[in-house]
Amino acid sequence: MEWSKIINPKQMNSFQFVALTGILMSGLAHVFLNLWGKEVDSFNYLYLCWGLLFVFGTYKNLTNNPEDDHHHHHHH
Repeated sequence: MEWSKIINPKQMNSFQFVALTGILMSGLAHVFLNLWGKEVDSFNYLYLCWGLLFVFGTYKNLTNNPEDDHHHHHHH
């Protein structure tokens, strides 16, 4: 298994990067909500959604075959 595709942001795909950003921003929002004494019902489900998106992205990243990439850039 290529661990760098899971922990190195430069090797993450879009799904993983969006999920990681979502987790971090949700965490920051959670901190501010706690500081202000506010509570949002079901806020914790955001972490579940971001986590599932990250797992999906990781699966896609680890099983991706570079030859199957449909975004070829042809230079003539």
